[in-house]
Amino acid sequence: MKITILGPAHPYRGGLASIMETMGRVYQSRGHAVDLCTFTRQYPALLFPGKSQTVATPPPADLRIRRAVDTCLPWNWRRVGRQLAAERPDMLLLKYWTPFMAPCFGTIARLARRNGLTKVICQIDNVEPHEHHFFDRPFNRYFLRAVDGFVCMSDEVMRQLRTYTDAPALFSPHPRFEQYGERVDRTEACTRLGFDPSLRYALFFGLIRDYKGLDLLLDAWARLKRAGRTEGRRLIVAGEFYTDPAPYRRQIAEAGLGQEVILHDRFIPDAAVSDYFSAADFVVLPYRSATQSGVTQIAYQFATPIIVTDVGGLKEIVPDGRVGYVCPPTVEGVADAVDRIWHADTLAAFHAAALVERNRFSWEEMCDRLLEVYGQVKG
Repeated sequence: MKITILGPAHPYRGGLASIMETMGRVYQSRGHAVDLCTFTRQYPALLFPGKSQTVATPPPADLRIRRAVDTCLPWNWRRVGRQLAAERPDMLLLKYWTPFMAPCFGTIARLARRNGLTKVICQIDNVEPHEHHFFDRPFNRYFLRAVDGFVCMSDEVMRQLRTYTDAPALFSPHPRFEQYGERVDRTEACTRLGFDPSLRYALFFGLIRDYKGLDLLLDAWARLKRAGRTEGRRLIVAGEFYTDPAPYRRQIAEAGLGQEVILHDRFIPDAAVSDYFSAADFVVLPYRSATQSGVTQIAYQFATPIIVTDVGGLKEIVPDGRVGYVCPPTVEGVADAVDRIWHADTLAAFHAAALVERNRFSWEEMCDRLLEVYGQVKG
């Protein structure tokens, strides 16, 4: 079978690129002919909130990756769509995570499937974005109605999808990120990061956006500090700001948390991820809204206990009281969960359960579901 994967890939950085590359490897290992088609320009510089969209590392030698798509040039979309139609892949597999991509991806999909052979299958992260814009719904309609079938990673996404299309769709949870390796010795991880191994650490990880509730976590930490519950404990905030950092820095200063919050406000390279999750006793996702999160799947890779708020599909991934806690998306709820989890027996039990629970999040399962949807639409 001939498969073209369209979306982020090297030299673009981050979890989305890792996902597309990993699926490419799984399909190659099964004997399929796979190529990845990625961007010459993913976002215009004015709209990209981070410092860099790409990495300087060499491309993976085991994958065929071509840079062809400029999301800002409609004539490029038409050229790529016609080219894919001529190449006649059996399956065109897209990743969709933001309506910004809808005009580009929708045009390419419509043109590619005109050959009568190619089926367009989408692994969809979000339908409704966390940060809303007036164009979200018309853009979503344009793209989603150009797709033959979907795999959703949460029930919430499936529900949202059904307001746009009745195309075949299956559920498969977000796989874990195996490329980061396994857990390392805690003392070694702390030493490499410059942390004191005698202290205990909680972790907030990933790109910092307002909907992710870092302000809730900082207020919760301040609440615990006032109650004398943070002695010998530190909060690590590791990730690049995709929003104005000034309010968060001001919040840390005004609450007197400068000595207790370790702010690594930068993109965390793949090679350092294991150190953060090995040094931390648990990871906290105090999100105000969510569908699913790749951070939970990184935590599962390292069997790091998890606290999530009861929003979106997060509680589908984190069984309350088994691998961590599900709490209300409030300062009080987050503070209570952080205080409860920080006991040696609780952390040990959650760690052991995560080693078992993580086995249900596999790339093989995800790739099977995508092929199952392809089989439905082809039939």
